[in-house]
Amino acid sequence: MTTQSSTVMPPGGELRALLRHWRDLRGKSQLDLSLDTGVSQRHISFIEIGRSMPSRQMLIDIATALDIPLRDRNTLLLAGGYAPIYPDGAWDGPEMTSITKALERMLRQHEPFPALVMDRYWNVLKTNRAAPRFFGRFTDLSARKSPRNLLHLMFDPEGMRPFIADWPTVAESLIQRVYREAVGRVVDDRIRELLASLLAFPNVEPDWTPPKAASVQSVAPVIPIGFVRNGKVLNYFSMVTTVGTPQAVAAQELRIECMFPADEATEAFHAALLNDDLR
Repeated sequence: MTTQSSTVMPPGGELRALLRHWRDLRGKSQLDLSLDTGVSQRHISFIEIGRSMPSRQMLIDIATALDIPLRDRNTLLLAGGYAPIYPDGAWDGPEMTSITKALERMLRQHEPFPALVMDRYWNVLKTNRAAPRFFGRFTDLSARKSPRNLLHLMFDPEGMRPFIADWPTVAESLIQRVYREAVGRVVDDRIRELLASLLAFPNVEPDWTPPKAASVQSVAPVIPIGFVRNGKVLNYFSMVTTVGTPQAVAAQELRIECMFPADEATEAFHAALLNDDLR
């Protein structure tokens, strides 16, 4: 996972500019931030114009009130002259052992349906056995370098795209998910690069990228993704899990996507597909 700062910061990167950047990004006035943190509006104003230097705890309180991702809280602390406090190691490093064990348990228990662990940029870090078996029924996964990107797999005409029912609707919904599920609701440079790479695929409409409200198309609780195999449509929906109280950058940026059959017919077809009966 990347160790670089995850957002485009104002020129100079000074503490005061960073605070204004995040306050503007969250749409909060100095008064709003004062009420959220218990720090006087006058003091916040002094910090932003460089007349006062906040304590480390005050910076942490401000970052919490602004819902700043942990990676960027480290950047804010450095700008304030303090050492970073949130570990920024690998997702599968020694300090993440308890979490990786939990991930493995979740993946294993979700068999025989696909489950994937991804980073914040939709790169697949780990899967259960069912995931490559499922996607491998449609496309040659061995032709793709690791880490595979799930969105590239869905958008690529040489990947899953030809097998997705109502692909334009699904593609637009996936792009909206990129915005909606961004860590800390932050669209950083790498997410912009990801969106640009998706737009580069054939027949992807530029107006799919701005975040927008989803139109109500069904009374169903979710809109499933349908995969077409031998004339049959297999409908699935996903549940996304994140770490509830992360205190490490990697822990905050992990997400687990579990696919479930949306109907009984799909559940039956899924079993046959993985057993090669639908090949």
